[in-house]
Amino acid sequence: MEWNEAFSKKIVSHELSVAVVGLGYVGLPTAIGFYESGFNVWGVDISERTLRMIRNGENPTGDPDVDDIIPDISNSRWNITSSVNDAVEQSDVILVTVPTPVTSDLKPDLSYVRDSGISIFKSITKNSRKIVVLESTVYPGVTEEIWLPEIEKLGLEIGKDVEIAYCPERFNPGDSNHGVRQVARVIGCSNPLIGQNLVELYSRLTSNDVRYVGKIAVAEAAKVIENVQRDINIGLVNELARIFPNLDIDVEDVLNAASTKWNFHRYTPGVGVGGHCIPVDPYYMIQRAHEIGVPAELITAARAVNHTMPIHVSNVINEILYKQGVPAQSGKVLFLGWSYKPQVGDPRETPASPLADSLLKKGLSISAWDPHLQSSDFPSDVEVLTDINSAENFDMAILITAHKECMEIDWKGLLQKMNMPLIYDGRRVLDLDNLEAIGWKTFAVGRPLGD
Repeated sequence: MEWNEAFSKKIVSHELSVAVVGLGYVGLPTAIGFYESGFNVWGVDISERTLRMIRNGENPTGDPDVDDIIPDISNSRWNITSSVNDAVEQSDVILVTVPTPVTSDLKPDLSYVRDSGISIFKSITKNSRKIVVLESTVYPGVTEEIWLPEIEKLGLEIGKDVEIAYCPERFNPGDSNHGVRQVARVIGCSNPLIGQNLVELYSRLTSNDVRYVGKIAVAEAAKVIENVQRDINIGLVNELARIFPNLDIDVEDVLNAASTKWNFHRYTPGVGVGGHCIPVDPYYMIQRAHEIGVPAELITAARAVNHTMPIHVSNVINEILYKQGVPAQSGKVLFLGWSYKPQVGDPRETPASPLADSLLKKGLSISAWDPHLQSSDFPSDVEVLTDINSAENFDMAILITAHKECMEIDWKGLLQKMNMPLIYDGRRVLDLDNLEAIGWKTFAVGRPLGD
């Protein structure tokens, strides 16, 4: 029986074993997805906390969709370990779902991709033809540029000992309609046979389209520009949210009017963009463009707008407080929400952090309440409220994250305990007319300040 026939047969019979290296916000749902699809799964992580929680059936991520679905460790198809060697030895396909952050100077940090690759390739034996698939977001060319030299150093041969491919993750944490089992996937691989084999495998994971798109760089580029496009679209409305209030126009009125045209794509401004994708991925494309000598002017401009949006909002809030007679050195501000997106306990790259830093530098004191986070998720200079009912004596409340809990606060009760009746809607999701009717003085991103 030929290799590809044997591989396909193992997929059909569910005898195939899949290893997932990195059990974070991407890796853990992916591992669970393949387990639910009937495959043998080996999950690998270096964090003892993560391993302990998963073994106990607890969710170490902030994604609520992972709650209550972690398999029982006693099941023979579910294996959780810190040993890359054990997982690689027992698996046919190894998926790499490690972080791809940026450095302090906003350059791609590919150390996790390199280090995980080295650990995996060292564990591969001759003639085993293991398939190693990178799912982490990178710029075009990274998979081969980083991994092929390491494979060569170890004396491994592509097509005989190992195959490499790229299949970007696409699911949306906290969105049950776009989880790992529902989203379309693309496969990039220099070997079309392997590409088609992986299409067959991933088709067992997701109910949506899975397609082979050719060389690895195509799949890498497809992933990174998905988030670049979103960053540009958000950057446009955030820039408009800076311009229109100075013309005494509410940006939301403009966007609502423009949305009556069939081909207008509606986005909403906010205090900033957070998470592990949009604030990070454009820098990967910018870096690649720089390396080949092509300016990425539009991408760079949009990223600059979104990156500085918390500073803009900070200045607006400072102006509001000044006009309302609140001295900066004694002003108290309450953040409603901290995580980067609703219903998800994920503080990574949250715009709340630079906004808080900027306000603190102006002399204001900052407190925050987020029912989806632990106290350890907040900076040390931010007072954490564990109960919104304990909030009192604040000069302004700022909606940072549109958590359901933040939207459904007892607004009358909170108003009675405020020093000043000021609220700033940083997401344009509150019923400002209703809040004004009960006594709040309302402000919002992209809205004129008035007199």
